[in-house]
Amino acid sequence: MNEHFFGGSYGGDASKIGPKTRLECKICWHIYDPEEGDAYWQIPPGTPFSELPDHWTCPECDSAKSGFMVVEGN
Repeated sequence: MNEHFFGGSYGGDASKIGPKTRLECKICWHIYDPEEGDAYWQIPPGTPFSELPDHWTCPECDSAKSGFMVVEGN
C-alpha cells in the first residue's frame, strides 16, 4: 500500500487537517462536518475531527476514523 493511493486518507495524522476540515467515510460516504458535530455519538458542534474520541466510528457504517478521507475544498 503506497502513500499515493491513500494520499487523501486521514490515517490518524492530525497534521493533515485543520479544525474545520470535513472528512468523508471511504465506505459509505458519510461526511463528518465539525460545524455540525455528530448527534449519534453526542459530539457537540464545533468539534474538529482530530478531537473525536479514539473509540469514535462512522455513525452510518461503523468504519474507523483512520479510513476517513479529506473532502476537497477545505
